[in-house]
Amino acid sequence: MTQTVDTISKKDITIKSGCNNFKTEIITVSENSNVSIFNIQITSDTPKKPEPLTLKWKIPAHNVKGVWKPTTDFAKRIQADWELDHMESRVSIDAPVISLFGHDDSNRHTFACSNAINKLELNAEIREEDDFFYCHVTLFLEQHSKIDNYNIQLRIDEGEKHFSEALKEVSKWWETFDNLKPTSVPDIALAPLYSTWYNFHQTLEENVLIEECKTAYSLGYRAIIIDDGWQTNDGNRGYDFTGDWEPERLNKTKAFVEDIHATGMKIGFWYSVPFCGKKSKAYKRFKGKFLTENHRWAPVFDPRYPEVRQYLINIYKNAIVDWDLDGFKLDFIDDFRLYGDTPEANDDMDFISINAAVDRLLTDVITTLKNINPEVFIEFRQKYVGPAMRKYGNMFRAFDCPGDATMNRVRIADIRMLAGNTAVHSDMITWHNDEDLEVAALQMVNTLFGVPQISVVLKDIPKDHLEMVKFYTEYWNSNKKLITQGHFTPYRPLANYPIQKVSNDEKLLIGLHDDHVAQLDKSFDSIDILNAKLSNSVIIKTDADFGSYNCRIFKCKGDLVKEINIKLNKGIIEINVPVCGLVQLTLNK
Repeated sequence: MTQTVDTISKKDITIKSGCNNFKTEIITVSENSNVSIFNIQITSDTPKKPEPLTLKWKIPAHNVKGVWKPTTDFAKRIQADWELDHMESRVSIDAPVISLFGHDDSNRHTFACSNAINKLELNAEIREEDDFFYCHVTLFLEQHSKIDNYNIQLRIDEGEKHFSEALKEVSKWWETFDNLKPTSVPDIALAPLYSTWYNFHQTLEENVLIEECKTAYSLGYRAIIIDDGWQTNDGNRGYDFTGDWEPERLNKTKAFVEDIHATGMKIGFWYSVPFCGKKSKAYKRFKGKFLTENHRWAPVFDPRYPEVRQYLINIYKNAIVDWDLDGFKLDFIDDFRLYGDTPEANDDMDFISINAAVDRLLTDVITTLKNINPEVFIEFRQKYVGPAMRKYGNMFRAFDCPGDATMNRVRIADIRMLAGNTAVHSDMITWHNDEDLEVAALQMVNTLFGVPQISVVLKDIPKDHLEMVKFYTEYWNSNKKLITQGHFTPYRPLANYPIQKVSNDEKLLIGLHDDHVAQLDKSFDSIDILNAKLSNSVIIKTDADFGSYNCRIFKCKGDLVKEINIKLNKGIIEINVPVCGLVQLTLNK
């Protein structure tokens, strides 16, 4: 069947489906400020299993520089329609939104779907024959139960605004749906965090960790995540023993947690949620109740079984009750998916859809844990940071990029634009102990627009490195409200956001990550500029006369190297700033 509707810019939306037994209607819900919302209603006289259904439309390729998708990292280029890979969105992968942005960072065409649970396929590709972008959203790509009524909304935004504003508005739109209401965010989720992964991997010693926590606390960190290795003495970085979560290495667990709390730090443990290793007791217990046994790491629990979900819920419930944990790093959620050898649904299951079962599992996990501790923190990492995941987690972390400051910066920015008030964390910051101080500082200053996570052995890094970490961690803590609640804008996505800004009514923070000009189009009482690069020139261009400012210039360790008065008159001014240093401008009144 095929049906079309005109949008505000007179583009036909075509619906194509292989199933002729469903009636499909498109109803305009609202049209204003170049934003249109359409309701797609699919009905049948009797319940039936739907075939894939695609919404298609096209737009002329006017001033389109690139295509933003939630987790494409450096690959925000325009894609041709003969490139066959499309973006997948489901409860634990990505988010159902794509934004076409212009050469001036403007929003050209941003479209999003309301269904963030089920699997969708989305794309926006250019066709060389006519220079149009062909956009599509495809539904019903995985096994579904029979339906007689299905509803989804499509939102299209062509308003004149920065592309990041269009994405933020999509995030707010998702929050209006009852099944996408975000969970609350405790203060501890917005505090710098120490992780054991990159610095220790599976080699964890209680006394060493306690001493590290004492140092981390003195630097401004307030929580530690004990990553993989606490639960097993196996050091092969595999997952053969996952599933039982009976601690072997840190086996005096409650006493260890008490010792960590005594340092002032909160503590969370890592769990690889889907995996049930073949050497675990749980593997024998749940034999036959896996989505696959052929995963590269370990068999994957099938959450469509209520007893599987309850088993996993009880693991986390018992941990928070028995050990007094403050939080959890729930990992590998994206491995709950349909595999080639996934069994068909049977009568022992209470869900047919894997994605719906994951939604039920994680909803029950966060509800259970918050009933015990309303301030519990739950960390998820990319790619499972979409709108549905905001229901179950209050911390989203950039996907693993050890030693890659640029990637960390890009991933933080990409998450932030859709995350609303959910805490956005950097991937764990790490570097070689013999690294030059200023180069090591790059890891820090590239991540300050998210909540810093660090993963270096603090007792072993050089003294000047420790001073650098302390300076910027204290700087972040003193500016936490600005950074986490201020108006955030990342610029030039195809150049990997070399300029970032966050501001409120009183203060502006600019991150310069390459040799670009810091543009000021309004005055602020306070302006901070991070010289987050390996050159020592900061160039400021002002659109008007903003007055006289006290200017303080710091090295990356916090040493004050100069204090002068400067005038920010209309035009250009250059300031010499140490590599990875900081400029603080305060208006003279």
